[in-house]
Amino acid sequence: MGIEAENNSNRASTTTLVFTYGTLKRGFSNHVLMQDLIKTGDAVFNGIYRTVDNYPLVCGPYRVPFLLNLPDATGSHRVTGELYAVSSQGLSRLDELEGTGRDHYERLPIRVEPIDGGDAVFGVEAYYGHRSYAMEMWKRSGKRGYGVYGEKEAKGYVKRKDRPQNLSFLEQINVFVSSCSDN
Repeated sequence: MGIEAENNSNRASTTTLVFTYGTLKRGFSNHVLMQDLIKTGDAVFNGIYRTVDNYPLVCGPYRVPFLLNLPDATGSHRVTGELYAVSSQGLSRLDELEGTGRDHYERLPIRVEPIDGGDAVFGVEAYYGHRSYAMEMWKRSGKRGYGVYGEKEAKGYVKRKDRPQNLSFLEQINVFVSSCSDN
């Protein structure tokens, strides 16, 4: 399976390969953004991929998924997700959704390979839970991660518009990691 690094429009643009593992995937609540980017030629679906290394994939407040940049942590797994080639305009929209300017997530390199076999793909980026809370989020999860964010893991997910508005998402994350009970 080849990597599609061109967008659907004729305009020249640089694309970034983005590995999605949570709500941006097909069938989940934020995939509407990916669909919009595909329609405007700002994203192309490349297939189902998995991480080369094990990573913690956990659920935080409101069952929001977080990939933590703690490669090969005990209790972590190779994570399955979707790979997209995204234009610079599309990347700006994804960065806004993921709160990279507000320390919610950070976009960093990751190595992935096609789920059905094939060589590892380099030059790929993923949205990791921000380093300022990653270790606490991992501890809060009992140091147990998922290999995939699927229907079972997403059960109880609360859309952004339905969450309490009196705290920022970063404040909600901090409350979550400092609490002892399961969400």
